Amino acid sequence: MSNLKKAAIVVGVVAVIGTLGALSMRGGNKGGVQVRPEQVARRDLVSMVQASGKIEPKRKVDISADISGRVVELSVEEGQWVNQGAVLLRIDPTQYVAQVRRAEAAVAQSQARASQSRAQLAKAQNDLRRAEQLAQTNELVSAADVENARTQAQVAQQETQGAVFAVTQAQAAVSESRDQLRKTTIVAPMSGRVTRLNIEEGETAVVGTMNNPGSLLLTIADLSVMQAKVEVDETDVPGLTLGDSAVIKVDAFPGRSFPGHVTRIGNSSIQPTAGGSADQQSVDYEVIITIDNPPAELRPDLSATAEIITETRRNALSVPIIALTVRDKEGKKFKAAEENDEGAPAEKAQREPEQEVEGVFVIRDGKAVWVPVTIGIAGDRYFEVVSGLKGGETVVAGSYQAIRDLEADQAVKVPEAETPAEKAAAPKAKGTA
Repeated sequence: MSNLKKAAIVVGVVAVIGTLGALSMRGGNKGGVQVRPEQVARRDLVSMVQASGKIEPKRKVDISADISGRVVELSVEEGQWVNQGAVLLRIDPTQYVAQVRRAEAAVAQSQARASQSRAQLAKAQNDLRRAEQLAQTNELVSAADVENARTQAQVAQQETQGAVFAVTQAQAAVSESRDQLRKTTIVAPMSGRVTRLNIEEGETAVVGTMNNPGSLLLTIADLSVMQAKVEVDETDVPGLTLGDSAVIKVDAFPGRSFPGHVTRIGNSSIQPTAGGSADQQSVDYEVIITIDNPPAELRPDLSATAEIITETRRNALSVPIIALTVRDKEGKKFKAAEENDEGAPAEKAQREPEQEVEGVFVIRDGKAVWVPVTIGIAGDRYFEVVSGLKGGETVVAGSYQAIRDLEADQAVKVPEAETPAEKAAAPKAKGTA
């Protein structure tokens, strides 16, 4: 998130207060614009990325049926712990038992045909040998008879080979039908807890497909390792790295937070849901945060908010976020775009982004002196100052309307109760932003 974007969020919150303050200033600030000062000081800053999502187990298995049929036995309940290999449910096996028997009968029939074909092959080969012997000793067998016997032997050999293939095919059908019968009993593929149960005994299980949510029978999850799956805006993703610490807040547990760390950052954006236009939706990336030592009462699908700590600065020079504004290099406001005869902004009123300078107004001798600054990380309420200030200066930190209208070297007035001298005399406490 850019510095200006975060500044816009903060100043938007105080815009109403600033506007009311501006109205009050106009009645009694003949010596200058009344402003609220704050001293540039060192603070501990923490840059965070906020994202929302839901709690999920790291490992879970959605179980669907590979065959259709009526559930005749349901051995588990929702919330029950099951071990790997335990029977979960059974589907009526009657028709699948019949299929196995039919396939086994087909194998026996194919084997019988193969035996018959081998016998016919042996007879044809014997006939061919006799014909060849007779053709060599006398002329009682013609060459045509010998050729016919040879052809009969070749045909018998091919029929025998086909019968052998038929036996193999029938055996494969037996294996397939036995596999279908085996699938009537569904066992647990892993040890875990049944977190979802969508089937009851007596109902019909349908073949599971990705496009048919109704085919999901039950879900088994390992709740010992829980994670928060959140959606992070594209502008915040470059600042994330694997291992970043995070704090997870779950709506179901108000007042509690759970520490964690980033274990996966999506390489591609989340696809828009059906019916939505990709051009009209924000681009988000999926980020997985593994929760350290999750409590036993944590459940899947709970709504969660994550605060991912991307950077930390100790004793960093900082200014209030509201104090940062944009002017030209001389500290003057950009003029509003003028409209031409056709109602479009005139080209001379437009400015290029490189003309914008980030800076603050420093109060010196009753005037607002424009000082360009370079900003580092953004905390909750303060920006890190990389260059431009040395510390101890008093900057204009409000109101919103005053900062919006100020220009370089404009006279300002500080409330007597908040003079820089009194602020310097007040005890200073290093806070965390």
